[in-house]
Amino acid sequence: MSLPSFLFETVYQFSPAVKAALASGELKQVTSRAGHLLPIARDPVTGRFFKIAKGVTQLATGPLVAIAEFTSSAVQTGILGFQMDRGFQRTYREIEIVKEGVKSLQGGMTALQTSVGILQASTALIGVGVAVNVGLSAVNLQQMLKLRQDVKQLRLEIKDGFIDLKAALQDQGIAVLQRLDEVANDLKFHSQKLIMVKAYGQFQQAVQLMKTALICADVSTRNDTLTTALNLLTNALAIYTSPELFTDTTAVGSLRRMECIWAIKQMIALIYQLRGEPNAVREHLSQLCDTIQQDSLTVVNLCEWEEELDLLFPELLRIQRCDLPVLQTWQGQIEWYQALPMKEQERLATVEMQSEEETPTSQSESSSESLSENLIELSEQVFYDNLKQTSHFLSLRDQLRFIVKPELRQNHETYIAEQSKIIGYKALVPAHWHEMSDLAIANLYWHLKRTDYAA
Repeated sequence: MSLPSFLFETVYQFSPAVKAALASGELKQVTSRAGHLLPIARDPVTGRFFKIAKGVTQLATGPLVAIAEFTSSAVQTGILGFQMDRGFQRTYREIEIVKEGVKSLQGGMTALQTSVGILQASTALIGVGVAVNVGLSAVNLQQMLKLRQDVKQLRLEIKDGFIDLKAALQDQGIAVLQRLDEVANDLKFHSQKLIMVKAYGQFQQAVQLMKTALICADVSTRNDTLTTALNLLTNALAIYTSPELFTDTTAVGSLRRMECIWAIKQMIALIYQLRGEPNAVREHLSQLCDTIQQDSLTVVNLCEWEEELDLLFPELLRIQRCDLPVLQTWQGQIEWYQALPMKEQERLATVEMQSEEETPTSQSESSSESLSENLIELSEQVFYDNLKQTSHFLSLRDQLRFIVKPELRQNHETYIAEQSKIIGYKALVPAHWHEMSDLAIANLYWHLKRTDYAA
């Protein structure tokens, strides 16, 4: 069974006129060396930059790595830095370009700040120490998306880095509400919550300082403000990575804490970007991608029961096939802008950005975005549910391992080759394995394992 293709779709918000020109070939959308689409339309004949997309709609971005606005504004940030650091003589139109870039970045910061609050709030149901399956569906991927929407639409409030899960999950049943009471009275979780409240407070301060830095006209003041924010983020990261937060924690609980760490590291990458340090951004994003891969595999290995896997599989699938490619797109934009000759950077700094009038966001469009988000989650869940019909827990866990780290499949293939010779399965030859799905490899591996044990 192949992975769903929708996970890779990214759509930039160009105006209808620009979209028509792109469709006809009159304009071309710029791509990075790695083949990632960038939010820039260019005349293929003259090479002139024509328009910069106002933003990006990453249809598959999850609640975990909320960076759609950062990837769409990587080029905008380069323009902002060029204008401010080189004393660019800005006209009214050019000031509007800066405003759009600032607005986009501030939106990304707010989204990421919200995500951290929702992620760590879900730990109030997961708890510490004892593996529990009560109400895990209340903090699954679909529910996390819903909570994010509720906070965005002011139906829920983040206070001290947490939301009131009792108010948010009233429709989840008595067992879930009782579980929340149990965790609230648990001294070990209470101790961890105090740690997370302190870390979130520093994270929140850093975000506010970063937003302030974006509107500072003086370069020195802006960079000093960003340095203060970086120090706060570094302190918060040290708290979130404390071993104390991972003591006696289940796979799901560990994932939630790791996701908070990833969010902070994204903010640090953005600070380097705002300070005009592209090499540091690229290195930091590369390290973050490696960390996400390693942490994801750690979480899969910690998973010991089916109810946990029911939550982890769709969520980690989304991270691996959505969030990581978005991070790589961000990195690709930095590399592309960095490679531009100075003359090209000057030209890009004068290109018009989409205005609100050109890309209106009506209530129907907002509803459509929410609907798309729900449909994407449903498709992911359907993908996992289909796997469950033909696999058992151990096979499913291995299939998730293959998604996170494809090289691990080779160990299973080697075992299958050895056992098939012993049993006499002549059709199972290595030449055919590239045609076999992860589902087939994992199921066959565990079939042969059981046969081996029985013998």
